[in-house]
Formats: sequence, structure tokens, C-alpha cells
Amino acid sequence: MQKIGKIVVVAAAALSLAACGQDAKTQTAAPPAGPPVPSSGAAQATQSKGRECTADDIKTTGKFGEAPTITIPDDCDPPKKLITKDLSDGTGNGAKAGQNLKMNYSLVTWSDKKKLDSSFDRGEPFDLQLGAGMVIPGWDQGLVGIKQGGRRLLIIPPDLAYGDGGGRMKPNETLVFVTDAVSVPTDKG
Repeated sequence: MQKIGKIVVVAAAALSLAACGQDAKTQTAAPPAGPPVPSSGAAQATQSKGRECTADDIKTTGKFGEAPTITIPDDCDPPKKLITKDLSDGTGNGAKAGQNLKMNYSLVTWSDKKKLDSSFDRGEPFDLQLGAGMVIPGWDQGLVGIKQGGRRLLIIPPDLAYGDGGGRMKPNETLVFVTDAVSVPTDKG
């Protein structure tokens, strides 16, 4: 039930709005989806390639503030755990649960390697309260520590994304995001 609420919040936000790695950090980590589309149910029931992809296998272009391109390779399997990698560091304090963030993002789905959504394309950042369940768990976990002006790659397994599907997501879809921290509050005190 909670996943559906997140999808509705994200879809409503999306509808209302009309890189290249240096210092890799692997942690645990993503939001939006829109209206449902039909899916086969066997989204990723393909034969194993023999190894899981890492953050370094995913190729990105663009710098902070620019719409990125995301290229997912064909020679490795989607990771089973959340992976994050800072593509640029940003400045100031790292984001904490409970803070209101403004993020830009681009999303590519693993199964078809196509862009599904992008706030860059809409020209409007996405607002969220980190850790409040407004977005999928992969974002609530994966954006902890991101700094204003930072760009982060998130590779989110289905159990931290939309699981059995929802919105425009196929069941068991792995999601790949490039996120830009447009605004992260500074600590006062």
C-alpha cells in the first residue's frame, strides 16, 4: 500500500510539472513514475551474464546542471544491492533524513535501457523530504550525504524501487538515476 502512495505522489508531481565518476562511494539508495503501462511480468527473467554490474560499468555524460545521458552495458547483470557513486562532490553539509531537498534527475530503466523520466527535460527540480517516505526507499537511502551541487549515480534494485511494478514500472525493474542536488539545507548552529 505504501508503494502505491509513493507512486501517486511522484506521478502527481511529475504531471504537475507538464559524468563521469571520480571518487566512487558505494552505499545503500529514487523516485518518480507516472501512469501505468502494460508489461509482460517477466521483466528481468533473462539468463545471467556471470557477474553483477558495478557503478563503474554504467557510463554517464554531462556535468552538474546538464541533462545527463546514462548508458547501461549488456555484459553484466543488474546489481542486487543499492549502489551509489558520487560523480561530482558538491559543497557544504551532506543531506540528512528530515531535510527538504530539491533534486534534478534522469531515470533509465535497466530492462530496456531507455530514459523513462527526467526532471531536466521538464526544467523543474523535484522537491522531497529525505527519509519521509515521499519517494522510493532507494532515494531515501541513496541520497543521504549528498551535498549541494553534487551529482550522484544511483543504481536501485527492485526491492528498493517499485518491486512488483507500479505506475510505468515493469515488475522487478532495476532503476538507474543520475541525480543533481540543486538545494541541500545548511546546518545552523
